Amino acid sequence: MGAIEEAERAGFASRLAGAARLVGRAARGVLDLALPPQCLACEKPVTQAGGLCVACWGALKPIERPYCERLGTPFPADFGPGLLSPAAIAKPPAFDRARAVARFDGTARELVHRLKYADGVHLAKPLGAMMARAGHELLGEGALLVPVPLHRGRLWSRRFNQSALLARSVARISGAELKVDAIERVKATRPQVGLTASQRADNLAGAFRVADAAVIAGRRIVLVDDVVTTGATVDRLARLLRRARAASVDVLTFAVVVKEA
Repeated sequence: MGAIEEAERAGFASRLAGAARLVGRAARGVLDLALPPQCLACEKPVTQAGGLCVACWGALKPIERPYCERLGTPFPADFGPGLLSPAAIAKPPAFDRARAVARFDGTARELVHRLKYADGVHLAKPLGAMMARAGHELLGEGALLVPVPLHRGRLWSRRFNQSALLARSVARISGAELKVDAIERVKATRPQVGLTASQRADNLAGAFRVADAAVIAGRRIVLVDDVVTTGATVDRLARLLRRARAASVDVLTFAVVVKEA
């Protein structure tokens, strides 16, 4: 009798789970009718949640090979594997490799702005998924994700750090380790866009510190941010992490500003 009772209980549990799945699908169907899925960028109706409409997808400018192996910026043609851009040769960055999903233009710009300035925290999951795919070569065994920190004043006004949200999403998908508070921003800085190189350096001087060098030493660090504009911030952070004896420093972002030649 015991074996029969166990089988009956297992069968009942299986039927109950199946019914729950059916109810869940039905509830999602009703919800989709009442609140149709929207494009992540323009909010027009789409067939599947978490995606882009045809127009916004067409306006996204993904970065794929061939690109500079150091800066991750695209080449106009395939000149062979392992090549570096003139910018990377003329002024080698402090980090090893940078990878991004797309150019900071069109749809990518809209997505970043919605995430940062329109409380678009729901965007962190799909954008992080795109970043995990774009930066898969950076996310191997031993990688430690470190988001670019916000100053506490900026964090208080915005209520969240978009880089940390993206890093959490990438960590969940890739399985990479995450250390949100590895770096602290101890000085408020003004936006880097529009500043000269010397002004950017002065602006960032003393802005960051490593919270615990023992966490960084010997690790493969992957800095995570929403967008690289001038590159000065991630370069400064890479130098800081190298002084803390990081084994390597890579950069993973959703978008990057690409200067046309």
